[in-house]
Amino acid sequence: MKLPLFQVDAFAENLFKGNPAAVVPLDQWLDKDLMQQIAMENNLSETAFFITTKDGFEIRWFTPKAEVKLCGHATLATAHVIFEEVNYPHAEITFGSHSGPLIVSKKEQLLQLDFPADRVKPVDAPNLIIKALGKLPVACYKGKTDYMLVYESEIDVRDMNPNFSALAKTDARGIIVTAPGTKANFVSRFFAPRIGVDEDPVTGSAHTTLTPYWANRLGKQELTAHQLSKRGGELIVSMKENRVLIAGKTKTYMRGEIFI
Repeated sequence: MKLPLFQVDAFAENLFKGNPAAVVPLDQWLDKDLMQQIAMENNLSETAFFITTKDGFEIRWFTPKAEVKLCGHATLATAHVIFEEVNYPHAEITFGSHSGPLIVSKKEQLLQLDFPADRVKPVDAPNLIIKALGKLPVACYKGKTDYMLVYESEIDVRDMNPNFSALAKTDARGIIVTAPGTKANFVSRFFAPRIGVDEDPVTGSAHTTLTPYWANRLGKQELTAHQLSKRGGELIVSMKENRVLIAGKTKTYMRGEIFI
């Protein structure tokens, strides 16, 4: 069996920036274990699989270790493949997913995700996380899948050197750290060693948690965001009622085939 394979840099102005994702178009769903093996072999933070349905498309996402319920950058990468490689004629794509309907729209040079907002609640920061990050936050919140720790300055986030082995023992999908930005409205990093990703380069799904918080704190509906990973990523985010709009650029890096 041969399967097409694309690799796309998402939330990237240029190649080798943003977050790379693998995208595998399918005629029908493969066995879950096989999709997990493909994701493990690709060894990227996410591999997205999609099928075409009568209502649009369905999408699933796998890290090297597990299937996840939502992934922003791999959804953006998948939309890029459908728009640019499959020559989809419309300006909007609707994906069915484990997180409900997800919409991706063309906005001039950008692709824009329309995702459900994650509303957080304040919690005490777990000692395990504080020790693993090495710095006490000014506030801690818990969303559907992640902790979000807020710090005073961009340098706190930029200079953080986590203990990933310790973070892998947390009870959450991942750990978001964030602070006000110097050039962007806010900055962040995202650590998810529990699911096989020590640090994710750019994390769309984390911005469903970050955007409502910063929109409320700064009193702005549209914000600029910078994820401070080694590759780095730039996002434009905004609130739309109980949804978060997340926009960025995408670049095709590779076209190929998988032989199974």
